[in-house]
Amino acid sequence: MRVTASKLRQDVYSILDEALKSGVPVEIARKGRILKIVPDQKPSKLARLKKRPCVVGNPDSIVHMDWLKEWSELK
Repeated sequence: MRVTASKLRQDVYSILDEALKSGVPVEIARKGRILKIVPDQKPSKLARLKKRPCVVGNPDSIVHMDWLKEWSELK
């Protein structure tokens, strides 16, 4: 993420929190040069996963299904 020094001054805490959360370095443009703020550790890949719905539909309909047609130990 690249920001100007003025933008960093306005939102310093939210920018730093985002860098810690995402692990992406913050680049600050100042007088034609670039400064970087880099988190010392990147967050784990599992921590960055987006939560997704795992059951599409009504979960109660799955509980009350008759599974004997689909599965049997005798097959």
